[in-house]
Amino acid sequence: MCNSNKVTSCYMDLRRVKDDVKLDLCRTYYKGGFALLPFLWFINFLWFFREAYRRPEFEQQKQIRTYVTRSLIGSLIWFSIMIVWIIIFQMKRAEWGAVADYMSFIIPTGRA
Repeated sequence: MCNSNKVTSCYMDLRRVKDDVKLDLCRTYYKGGFALLPFLWFINFLWFFREAYRRPEFEQQKQIRTYVTRSLIGSLIWFSIMIVWIIIFQMKRAEWGAVADYMSFIIPTGRA
């Protein structure tokens, strides 16, 4: 049975969560991104954007806005680094020989 008074209900509806709990949740997702989980930053941005920028002023909004903005910046930096790495790896894979083979899950057969 769902309990709508707690954060751990059947589904998350931020309208039912108190502002101080929202701040704690936003902070947790922000800190989780530093564990090499940049998708948490992206989820944090998507989830709390409305709370940070579209809702009327409330006490915790400034802190939530800081975490949301930093989450967006962190996820954009991470995704940019990943895209650059993927492009470099795909272009240089054949030149790197055995080193690239050890980094690959799937080793293509045939000619380079």
